[in-house]
Amino acid sequence: MDQPWTHRQRPERLERRLEFSDYEATRLFLERLELLSKQESRYPDISFGRTYVNLTLVPAGDGDQPALGEADHAFAASIDALVG
Repeated sequence: MDQPWTHRQRPERLERRLEFSDYEATRLFLERLELLSKQESRYPDISFGRTYVNLTLVPAGDGDQPALGEADHAFAASIDALVG
């Protein structure tokens, strides 16, 4: 079962794990994520296996310890929309 985004501290980030029924579904999601990432010029940290994808979003802002903002949550929502 897919989990919602989890807000973590130190360093601040959003994390989510997505589960898929098979490799084909995983691959299709990753292809859609690639297109979204290119469009937004934003690339999450990704690890994946045959039927899952782990995503980590770090704050888009500058500075030593940027905080998560509206743009980060909007990007997370755009990723959620890819899952359907």
